[in-house]
Amino acid sequence: MRIMVLCPHFEPDLHAATGEVMTALVAKLVEQGHQISLVTALPWYRNHRVEHEWGGRPWRRETKAWGEVIRVWPFPTNKTNITARAVGFAGFTALATGAALSLGRADLVMAMSPPIFLGDAAWLVSKIRRIPFVFNTQDIFPDVAVDLGALTNPRVIDLAERHERSLYRRASAVTVLSEDQAVNVRSKLPNQLADRVRLIPNFVDLDRIRVGERNNSYRTKHNLGSKTVVMYSGNVGLSQSFDLVRRAAEHFSARADIHFIINGEGAARPDVDRWAASLDNVSVVDFAPRDQVGEVLAAADIHLVLLKSGLARSSTPSKLYGILAAGRPVLASIDEKSEVATVVSESGAGIGVAPDNAELFIDALAKMVDDPILCREMGLNGRRFAERWLTADQQATRYGELFDELVSKPQ
Repeated sequence: MRIMVLCPHFEPDLHAATGEVMTALVAKLVEQGHQISLVTALPWYRNHRVEHEWGGRPWRRETKAWGEVIRVWPFPTNKTNITARAVGFAGFTALATGAALSLGRADLVMAMSPPIFLGDAAWLVSKIRRIPFVFNTQDIFPDVAVDLGALTNPRVIDLAERHERSLYRRASAVTVLSEDQAVNVRSKLPNQLADRVRLIPNFVDLDRIRVGERNNSYRTKHNLGSKTVVMYSGNVGLSQSFDLVRRAAEHFSARADIHFIINGEGAARPDVDRWAASLDNVSVVDFAPRDQVGEVLAAADIHLVLLKSGLARSSTPSKLYGILAAGRPVLASIDEKSEVATVVSESGAGIGVAPDNAELFIDALAKMVDDPILCREMGLNGRRFAERWLTADQQATRYGELFDELVSKPQ
């Protein structure tokens, strides 16, 4: 099958989680025998500007053994400026649409959101080529922006929600990462179209991320010694409750054996840098290179998953899967009964607490730091869960089966 993919990031732009996901998925689809034509952005995510070696041209075309890639200018903007970001996404989508239409024959087109506008590009391709359109939703917009208070104008919200629902109706299938997201999207579709929503979680490369040694070069580099390391690793964004980390660090400030690491970059990083500067037991560091991710995850004794109240219905923190693969325990501050809370509870991989509640968060963390045997058991439970349910092969097979089903239907 010839599959066309429209996505915001692809290797080597792997600091974005969606870049990691799509790169791995394409590799597995190729192993299944599919040909891929892909449209994505020039690498830009880490520094929010196009990387130097990729600059100079707004459009680059590459031939791969498995197909071809067109990279277009991403119009990078600051995440905190919603208006500028929307304009930037629209510009990127316009270029991506032209690039997609320049590609050869395809049997199916899939677009990854965000940005939601890529759905419009994929729909146009599907109409012109008369092929199925799969809308892959990593986060649900505009819900995330509304829940965060980044989008408040009622008229703009109404227009954005109408656009969102229209894309769901136009898609042949909408894939989501969690049951929370599935319920959300189904509620926005007529009952007769609810079966278009398909749950296919993200996955983790279990060969690349293994249960590694705790005392490794990452600990040495950051002078962590034998301390109990509590780590948040991932996007330092507006969706995460970093005030919980600040409150916990203040609570444990007299404990020289506990150290907090925030490993990542994003829109909330300046604020985190500001308060962390006054706390001796907190270090804030940049993303490590991709080939060191396994060591970063292994260096921690406890990993944090943080998501503000109400966001689980529209956003699923895929960082959880890497933590489980690394065999480390999780403390998740996230909506109760959400997909992540359920996975953590049912797998026995950690503790879940209600979001934005510092008292519950600190109590759970105290239980974990004082019981390393419990933490070890939780970590091993998480690895076993990942091996059963979260392999790239399993999820790529589910995508392949969905594609076969859609292509076999008359358009």
